[in-house]
Amino acid sequence: MQRVEWSVIRRLDGLLQGDYRSLFYGYGVDFADLREYQPTDDIRYIDWNVTARMDTPYVRQYMEDREITAWFLLDLSPSVDFGLADNMKRTVLMDFVTALARLLTRHGNRVGAIFFGGEVEKVVPARGGRMQVLRLLNDLIKQAPLPRAPFTDLKPLFNSALNSIKSRSLVFIISDFISEPGWERPLMLLNQHHEVLAVRLWDPREIELPDVGLLVMEDAETGEQLYVDTHDKGFRQRFNEAARQREVSLEQSFKRSGVDVLSLSTEDDLVRSIVRFATLRQRRRR
Repeated sequence: MQRVEWSVIRRLDGLLQGDYRSLFYGYGVDFADLREYQPTDDIRYIDWNVTARMDTPYVRQYMEDREITAWFLLDLSPSVDFGLADNMKRTVLMDFVTALARLLTRHGNRVGAIFFGGEVEKVVPARGGRMQVLRLLNDLIKQAPLPRAPFTDLKPLFNSALNSIKSRSLVFIISDFISEPGWERPLMLLNQHHEVLAVRLWDPREIELPDVGLLVMEDAETGEQLYVDTHDKGFRQRFNEAARQREVSLEQSFKRSGVDVLSLSTEDDLVRSIVRFATLRQRRRR
């Protein structure tokens, strides 16, 4: 944790200029004002009574809560163990959770987590303080890679969060979203009750297959193996096209669910990715 605190959190504090809430908007319950709707506004905040009277869409603005309760929904299914030995998707997940949990608790907020690996493995109730961050990190370190299983289905994770997170919260879903289809509606329902940010983990080798000759490819979820020749240009093109189509499908699913997405590669600089995401959200808010 000390490594992350020095290398990530201090850089984040500097680049965000102390305004850690610029990562989040829409969080709050105290009504502040009304203003005319802008194309980038969240339609959930349209005041339909005022809109009907004024014949122009108006949205409600809210005062931010003094305290944020944040939840990390952690997809720890076998596919998050993909990547280079020293930098797998699981590594990125752990660094992100440690950094954001510490950033939030330093400002008096509470954090909790739901561990998921095909089913809900553990629920860590939301609490504040440095010890809570250490507990989360310790639980993640002790969580051994799960055995091979049928393809992951994220719907139970989102449904569990809907049932167990009672008060309005900031919810980070940290996953590679390699899942059975049908999770868009539960995610949309979750986003109607909370401010939800999808943190999508990926590795460049999942998108573009390198030309490295003969190798054995293994399905990270099921363990099924396939012997392939990556010298075959046609095979690499088919692989890349299938990956591209999956990217398009994921983008459409997030759009239908109304959820913003922070995309984190195993080769990205975590701090720059988070700050770039915060900057884009601020621009859209204006």
